[in-house]
Amino acid sequence: MLAGNDVLVVEDEVRVRTMLASALKEMGFTATFAPTAEAAAKALAQRSFDILILDLNLPGKGGIEFLEHVRRQGCDSQAIILTGFGDLDAARKAIHLEVVDFLTKPCTLGALEVALSRARNRRRGRIGEGHGPTLHFDLAPPNVPPASNGKGSMEEVEQRHILDVLEKHDGNRAAAAVELGISVRKLYYRLEEYQKKGLLP
Repeated sequence: MLAGNDVLVVEDEVRVRTMLASALKEMGFTATFAPTAEAAAKALAQRSFDILILDLNLPGKGGIEFLEHVRRQGCDSQAIILTGFGDLDAARKAIHLEVVDFLTKPCTLGALEVALSRARNRRRGRIGEGHGPTLHFDLAPPNVPPASNGKGSMEEVEQRHILDVLEKHDGNRAAAAVELGISVRKLYYRLEEYQKKGLLP
């Protein structure tokens, strides 16, 4: 495994974990997933990770509280905060915790890739001391056209994944919902949205 490519994702939403799993694999990273800070702490007790991607709003201990704890334990993994809210107070704390980037959902895959590249470079020692994090509040609405790099948004990755799983199950929405980890009702809602966008007949 290449140095700087081992990522621990701490995220409680199944659909976001699924999107990140697909995106990280495409970007050449190896990912381990934990739904809570407590599960992430157990993973870190077993081995170290190059990069942490942390959701702020987790059940139980929150992302910043978790990061403060592991920093006190001597964890030197590079950290990227991914959250649904542009929390300025959390951003200030993130600076003191040497966070690489602070991304708000939905973030573009381009923004995520830039943050991961910066984190990997830091981990490999290519960036000297004194370089603080770039606080990137990506508040673009989901219907913004794909970035010029052609990677599009995390929402588009989710759309592709849902449609692929549905096709895998020959249109069986109940089976697809089970694999996706969402309710059938939520899947119907998503498919109605895709139909409006012309992604479904």
